[in-house]
Amino acid sequence: MSWAILFLAGIFEVLWAIGLKYSEGFTKLNPTIFTIVTMAISIYLLSLALKTLPLGTAYAVWVGIGSVGVVIAGVFLFSESVSLIRLISIAFIIVGVIGLNITNS
Repeated sequence: MSWAILFLAGIFEVLWAIGLKYSEGFTKLNPTIFTIVTMAISIYLLSLALKTLPLGTAYAVWVGIGSVGVVIAGVFLFSESVSLIRLISIAFIIVGVIGLNITNS
């Protein structure tokens, strides 16, 4: 269950990062509110997962989910570039997250 909560925390991390972009430096009210709420949910869910998961592993997985999700969102929402080196780098993050999950099961 902790892994599912951690995954959900990572999804909320992606959401707050997207909201942060749309908030334009916290100058737009609705995206700012969205960002703050999703940040709080993400951190709360991370704290729940940390009750049973090792800190280093949980944090690395949380950041990894967020990083991969934000890169994917950036490509689709903000027309950010897709290059071979970016794809390989994302693949390394995914392999690392999977490896941490396997070694702490």
